Amino acid sequence: MTVIHRSEWPLKELSPSNDPWDPLQSLRQYGKHTLTSVEMTVTNLCNMRCEHCAVGDSLVMREPDMIPLPLMLKRLDEVENLKTISITGGEPTFRKKTVDEVIIPLLRYARERGVRSQINSNLTLDIGRYEPMLPYLDVMHISFNYTSPDDFHEVGFANSGHPVPREAAVRMYDTMMENTRKLSDAGMFISAESMINYRTHRKLPEIHRLIREMGCKRHEVHPMYAADFAASLPVLALDDFRAAIHDLLDHRDPELWMLFGTLPFFSCNPGKADRDLVARLRNEPNVTVRNDPDGRNRVNVNMFTGDVFVTDFAAIPAFGNIHEHKLDDIFGEWSNNHPLNQQVNCHCDAAACCGPNLLVADMYYKGTDFKSRRAIL
Repeated sequence: MTVIHRSEWPLKELSPSNDPWDPLQSLRQYGKHTLTSVEMTVTNLCNMRCEHCAVGDSLVMREPDMIPLPLMLKRLDEVENLKTISITGGEPTFRKKTVDEVIIPLLRYARERGVRSQINSNLTLDIGRYEPMLPYLDVMHISFNYTSPDDFHEVGFANSGHPVPREAAVRMYDTMMENTRKLSDAGMFISAESMINYRTHRKLPEIHRLIREMGCKRHEVHPMYAADFAASLPVLALDDFRAAIHDLLDHRDPELWMLFGTLPFFSCNPGKADRDLVARLRNEPNVTVRNDPDGRNRVNVNMFTGDVFVTDFAAIPAFGNIHEHKLDDIFGEWSNNHPLNQQVNCHCDAAACCGPNLLVADMYYKGTDFKSRRAIL
């Protein structure tokens, strides 16, 4: 296995002070939300059926041919201020052909252009699917919401539609753990994301411990919202969200970068408990709160249809297609004219906040006009 030394890479190292996926960076640089990030859905196949999956309703057993890769590369070339790309699914590495003919060329393109790259994977397949990415990939993003193989079995196959033997799930869990350790040792930046939900909110310190032991460079934490497979799951109260975050911060490894995202807590909230939590997150070492990129500096392209979405969640309809239009033009139409964007398009530089995303606003803040609020710092 090739060992990649970070000093050999020409781009500035990713760190709590350098997160190019955060739309606040591009907003401050360009004075407005600008398309700097493109996410591509390269498969709707997956070997798991997690109950919290954000794209679960889009998963299939067979899928059509992709759009020509040269078209996607042409559209990426046309994005004037491109800084990051992300590759997602399904499980992007489900088919080796996809890795060889789509993923590696996209990662190579990003590296040659000086653009950061991320792929979302469950790391449960043979390590040979992932080793070819070592020279090019910046962030391997995995979902990790487990304290044991039994957790993995119960959560990871909740929507499989048929019984999955525990022994098979245990093998996949062990493979995921081993792959994470080996790839981390080889120099891959692995970021493990945990959902705060009804299953995990009291287990986050233990989940954090396992993530640290696997050698991950970052622990991401996001609340689970009612979308796709998760739409019918119990909704966690804001008090429980808040308590779970405080508990994790009390027990975390302060040397490990922790990234929180899509949190339903804002500096302009009237409740002191919310503002106290926001202040703690701001002042904790190696802790960052990322503003949601979706619709602010990122769009998602479906590589089978060319449709462009504000997010990879299927609930919000497409608002363009790369067969007809450039991505900058599609993003401009979304930013300036789409009624959904106008609902949440606010910004408070003093609080380093770009407001709630559409899911957060719909679930917890119906009828709230964030544009008329001001941060209480």
